[in-house]
Amino acid sequence: MAIRTIWWVRRDLRVDDNPTLQRALRSDALLPVYVHSPSEEGPWPLGGAQKWWLARSLASHGAALERLGSRLVIVEGEAARVLSDLARAFDAGEVVWSRRFEPTSLAQEARVEEALDRAGIAWSSYLANHLFDPDEIATQTGNPYQVFTPFSRNLRARPAPAQPRGAPAALPPSTGAPKGVAIAALDLEPKPDWAGGLRAMWSPGESAAQERLDRFASGALSAYPTGRDQPSADGSSLMAPHLAFGEIGIRRVWHTAAKSASSPAESTDKFHAELLWREFATHVLVHFKHTDLKPLRAEYGRFPWRDDAAALRAWQRGRTGYPLVDAGMRQLWSTGWMHNRVRMVVASFLVKHLLLPWQDGARWFWDTLVDAELASNSLGWQWAAGCGADAAPYFRIFNPTSQAEKFDADAAYIKRWVPELARVPAKFALEPWDAPPLALASAGVTLGEEYPRPIVDHAKARERALAALAAVSRKGGVAPQPPTEG
Repeated sequence: MAIRTIWWVRRDLRVDDNPTLQRALRSDALLPVYVHSPSEEGPWPLGGAQKWWLARSLASHGAALERLGSRLVIVEGEAARVLSDLARAFDAGEVVWSRRFEPTSLAQEARVEEALDRAGIAWSSYLANHLFDPDEIATQTGNPYQVFTPFSRNLRARPAPAQPRGAPAALPPSTGAPKGVAIAALDLEPKPDWAGGLRAMWSPGESAAQERLDRFASGALSAYPTGRDQPSADGSSLMAPHLAFGEIGIRRVWHTAAKSASSPAESTDKFHAELLWREFATHVLVHFKHTDLKPLRAEYGRFPWRDDAAALRAWQRGRTGYPLVDAGMRQLWSTGWMHNRVRMVVASFLVKHLLLPWQDGARWFWDTLVDAELASNSLGWQWAAGCGADAAPYFRIFNPTSQAEKFDADAAYIKRWVPELARVPAKFALEPWDAPPLALASAGVTLGEEYPRPIVDHAKARERALAALAAVSRKGGVAPQPPTEG
């Protein structure tokens, strides 16, 4: 009997090491289907940078499928209805897909399962974009983890992730496939076109993901523990957006790093730890589904956040007067990406210097990051705010100037992204408000004109943040701690 299968393509836009596709290969006819369903995205609809990436990733994946003798069909509508209708029209006996773990994605899958069950159509789903099933990881007492170190220790004690499986040489034909809609009809392109910086930095798609991984494994990985903290250096893997869209399997990334002959064990272990942080973020969101919008630590629901649209706008535009913060925010706007060390600084600045809600930062990152994943975005912002799993304590307040002195002492990163300060001597470019007037004047800079004065005084902002924490502590639930500064 002929087997006809629908592969519901989601964030697994690849043919290499794709467990869902491997299952579908037993079919006599295969219909790869991408369902575009904005109405099911809930409170986190695709951000602008993600839309830009998705358009190109879909095109790349479609071309890869055609080279293998298949075709990607793009349809619009609610997934449960679309897939059950297509299964009947295609005479499919099974629908397969890769699991996602965002709350809205889990709810979407449940609706699809119910619809297929009613129609008498078999279905199966697979773990394709994570190393471990977040539902199968628990503490010795059976509870979900809230601290990374024991979570990581648990995973590292398990057998190594399975070896990746290569791409098939060919795919079953898509005989009888409907035409679908063109990618252009999905309205993913920015209007007006602000994506020039994204195009200059990124090449979405599976082949580009593999090329980037190979470059990293043979280059920057060797110095990863220190190189990843230098924002002006080429020390990051830049794999995050490719992983976010499933253009490369995480098992492929894990084992490629493990096999790098040029990298010491310390470097591989540190990079693997970053992959496990992604696993941890997913684990937390699966078990604490409210943490995309509300703090994990409920007492922080009483935190006295401010409402200051002008300050938020200055932060978004990179006009705070703190060069490292502004460099990071401008890099983000231009490229859809920001160096991880700088992400921590700009996040701390928003929630602690400006006392603006972490949700405001999460929303901005969601709209502007090409690598935005709900679990990691939520965990990162709650970490910065001190209100989430394994969070940095609220009383630890990053000093943007001392962070610049530690990690961008020659101001190379700052001068690249804040060109107003390009001619200012490095030691003054880190804190231009303390520069001699002649040093600024000779560089063509007047504070308050070419470059803004600080929108908040660091010392006063720090005192205000600690006072806000003390106010929450007096209401109960947050233990007062001695202040520290990063």
